[in-house]
Amino acid sequence: MDLIPRTPAPGADFVPDPADVAAYSWVQEHGRLDPAALAGHLERQGLDPAGAATALRRLADWRLIHPDPADPARGHALPPQSAIAALAAPVEAEIQRSRAELAHRQALVSAFLPHHRQADRGAVDGTGAIEVIADLPGVQAALERASAACRSEVLTIQPGGSSRVPAAMEEGLRRDRALLGRGVRIRTLYHHTARFHGPSQAYVEAATALGAEYRTAHELFGRLIAFDRELVFLPLSDGSPGALVVRQEALLAYLCDIFEQAWTLARPFAAAAEDGLEQVSQELDRTIVRMLAAGLKDEAIARRLGMSLRTARRHIADIMDELGAESRFQAGVAAARAGLLDD
Repeated sequence: MDLIPRTPAPGADFVPDPADVAAYSWVQEHGRLDPAALAGHLERQGLDPAGAATALRRLADWRLIHPDPADPARGHALPPQSAIAALAAPVEAEIQRSRAELAHRQALVSAFLPHHRQADRGAVDGTGAIEVIADLPGVQAALERASAACRSEVLTIQPGGSSRVPAAMEEGLRRDRALLGRGVRIRTLYHHTARFHGPSQAYVEAATALGAEYRTAHELFGRLIAFDRELVFLPLSDGSPGALVVRQEALLAYLCDIFEQAWTLARPFAAAAEDGLEQVSQELDRTIVRMLAAGLKDEAIARRLGMSLRTARRHIADIMDELGAESRFQAGVAAARAGLLDD
């Protein structure tokens, strides 16, 4: 049996074992990792001496003590701040790997759109798995039919949530109210900028009260609406108001898996709204710096952040001015030196 307790769940109350606290203080004072000597100290403190070895294992597992490489019998007690950083490192590395995998899948899915766009407008493929709807009224009618037939789940990605038209939001809320009333689960991803957009805030507040769920992220891969994981609407690659309707099973699973990864990395809308403008601005600057270092053009940065090209260029100019850079290459070098880029 593993005697070392797992890290408590986020938000859970946690009180250290008295033996662990005593062992931590003893290692600080003596610089030793000797279970027998520690057992004597615990006994003098009125604690169970049999827990000495277990206490040392727990402290090592939590990165609070570290053995001396030259003499394993000796060791050091590390500051809790250092332990926190050591414990967080593998989690942060996994998040970065997930982001890289998500970006790779986004690029793959985006590559499908130009090929399907080559078909005649309004045509379907031989199996009926891919359909192109050429005009906005046709898309709206298809969405109404899909909403009426939906039984269990709607997944939505709405890039640039801060630019949505209030009238369209009212229509969307009407449709969402009917779905939620039937017990359908609705999850929606917005860009972070939607947190500070009054109509979006009102929409989210109203729909959340009905049971819908909302999260935000700095980067989103594109617009998407999925019904029951059986039908997905995607925008056309030329920016026209039509839509690509996907029913092909493997591609549906692929798109929904991308949504789930983005959902996991996103922030709950209510919690994100508490971060404040300063924190959002700092996160946004770091995101733009990473994109500049990756060689993305202004148009791509604006699209992925859900903002206008003019706003994106203003942010980029401010960042380059702050870094004292005259080119993107110089900005990347300065950002790396300032520790603003991931390893």
